[in-house]
Amino acid sequence: MDPFASATDLAAAVRRRDLSPVEIAETYLRRIAEHDPELAAFTWLDEEAVLAAARRAERAVTDGGPLPPFHGVPVPVKELTQVEGQPATYGSYGVDDRPRTLTEPVVRRLLDAGFLLMGRTNSPEMGLLSTTDNSRFGSTRNPWSPEHSAGGSSGGAAAAVAAGLAPVAHANDGGGSIRMPSSSCGLLGLKPSRGRVPQQTPGWEHATVEGAITRTTRDAAALLDAMSVPDRLAMYQAPAPVRPYLDEVGLDGGRLRIGLLTAAPTGLPVDPQCVEAAEHTARLLECLGHHVAPASPRFFSEEAITGYAQTVLDAALWAAPYQQPELAEPHLRFRMERATGKHSGEYTRAAALLAEEARAVRAQWGEEFDLLLTPTMACLPPPVDALLKEANADPGGPRTTETRMISFTSICNITGQPAVSLPTFASAEGLPVGSQLIAGPWDEAALIRVAAELEALDGWPQRRPARYSG
Repeated sequence: MDPFASATDLAAAVRRRDLSPVEIAETYLRRIAEHDPELAAFTWLDEEAVLAAARRAERAVTDGGPLPPFHGVPVPVKELTQVEGQPATYGSYGVDDRPRTLTEPVVRRLLDAGFLLMGRTNSPEMGLLSTTDNSRFGSTRNPWSPEHSAGGSSGGAAAAVAAGLAPVAHANDGGGSIRMPSSSCGLLGLKPSRGRVPQQTPGWEHATVEGAITRTTRDAAALLDAMSVPDRLAMYQAPAPVRPYLDEVGLDGGRLRIGLLTAAPTGLPVDPQCVEAAEHTARLLECLGHHVAPASPRFFSEEAITGYAQTVLDAALWAAPYQQPELAEPHLRFRMERATGKHSGEYTRAAALLAEEARAVRAQWGEEFDLLLTPTMACLPPPVDALLKEANADPGGPRTTETRMISFTSICNITGQPAVSLPTFASAEGLPVGSQLIAGPWDEAALIRVAAELEALDGWPQRRPARYSG
């Protein structure tokens, strides 16, 4: 079998009995054993449990009954997400590795869709870094260039898919954590709308979302259908889509007005190759008949952004599930200590300002543009370990590289809008460079339609890192 095949193609092969779930699982387990020691994409793997689940899935195929859409296809789960019977250390020495008793809603939906759980993927400690570097499990390397980071915080997920160690991977996103590693590793990263995929507990003042990293638009759409099954116990839910997201693939959505923004909302410099990536995608969109024009949208005030970064996130980290917080990375201990210097009124004021300004930001979609096109990041993937060293050396400092990485992505987490990173470009050194499309509220359908158009024109699923394609 082709380890770079899409999850939907593998599921179809299982239903046709061209491939067995055991054969698929064994292929990926062999590749993990061969390649993961240098990548550090996985933090935990129970091979016997994976193979036992594959054998059960194989018997279900033989029995001839109805099968769920992804029956027999393996998927890894990110280290920040709990699964009953598996550890969840959040990438930290300060959290023990006892088996958890909770399976979070997104994982339940993956299981209901027929996926086989295949281990856990690496993340920075508590997800609060834009690269996947931590002291407990080491740094996840980029399959396209092992000297560079795979991005974060879902870097383990992205490296696993890019290197052909998994067909797709669960991920989550609180400031760009699906889109940044997708951009770094040459993959498609769709961040759903707030409330689209049920969560056990919404995090970071409702900025975090659950999702997946994929190679193809079809997989992204089908996974979103599977993960977004409503949860009657959820605090809130996104409006139901007009039709299944998979039906949007190949559907003509008409000629769209697409705004092009290449100046970082943070005011920091943007690498010329990141600008070139967005401009290249703009030309592709024009070839498809869309109208692309420069845009200058208004975003958040400095007070709102500072409140989010230094009040909301610090408080979230203070409340993180540490057993031994003294063992946290120095930059995280700094944040926890800083959180104790603020009172609840300051948090409430910061949250209210973010909510107020987010309404004005969202209102711009549908005015001068339907979608906004940006570079995914303002810089290329940094060297492995660079961000962790920078953060620990000066926890209260400017953290310029990290801020450049989230300059275009974090906006959507605060507003709750959907966005997607698309792998249509590569740097002169051969590193993937993504472009981001941001849609209006609840409009994942528009992103899926346009992504499918671009994929058909660009053909990115055929690009594979040579080091792992043999």
